[in-house]
Amino acid sequence: MNKEVLLKELGHRDYKVTWDYQEELFQEIVDLKIKNRREGTDFSTPNHFLFVEHPHVFTLGKSGDMSNLLVDEAALQAKGATFYKINRGGDITYHGPGQVVGYPILDLDNFFTDIHKYLRLLEEMVILTLAEYGLKGERSGGETGVWLDVGTPFARKICAMGVRASRWVTMHGFALNVNTDLGYFDMMIPCGIKDKAVTSLNVELGQKTVDMEEVKQKLLRHFSVLFEAEIVKEKTPM
Repeated sequence: MNKEVLLKELGHRDYKVTWDYQEELFQEIVDLKIKNRREGTDFSTPNHFLFVEHPHVFTLGKSGDMSNLLVDEAALQAKGATFYKINRGGDITYHGPGQVVGYPILDLDNFFTDIHKYLRLLEEMVILTLAEYGLKGERSGGETGVWLDVGTPFARKICAMGVRASRWVTMHGFALNVNTDLGYFDMMIPCGIKDKAVTSLNVELGQKTVDMEEVKQKLLRHFSVLFEAEIVKEKTPM
């Protein structure tokens, strides 16, 4: 089993361009697994972890409800935002500047074949990172992602998650609000949940900005421990 994870820092990158790149990496792994099975070979499959920051974009998962987007195309254009229906699970979410977006593209045969465990470990990675900033991140029953003040009238989401998996290969991932303009969340019903707010790390800490590189390093450190993975930084060919 190959537990080496190649880290790719994509910087600021268009959502569709990044989605296509994810699909390319995802398909390479799936094709290798099919070839191994067909030919009786045992070539190790690679694992990737993409960090990226997107321009303003709204995405709707395959089980999502279009009515959870509260504005029309003209309003989106006026705010410099785009919209895509995509092939992950979950409902509608927003990505934009000031948000740490991570896309682990893993062959879970290299780690464990359990999607539920995979999601819980991604949540735990974020919970442990928030704890380093003195915040108590929590899970909310039946709602994927990481929240603050669960079970109170002040419950609010700080990290959204949505993944796709096929042949135990994953794509898509998580979006942690760090220095995010929360006004964009007013244009939708986040994840289709009407009675809970959205927040960001800088708001919770009462700071104008939080060092996003520091946040990413903390996330990676917890990821490597939870998944027993070796992180190797790789220059992206994009």
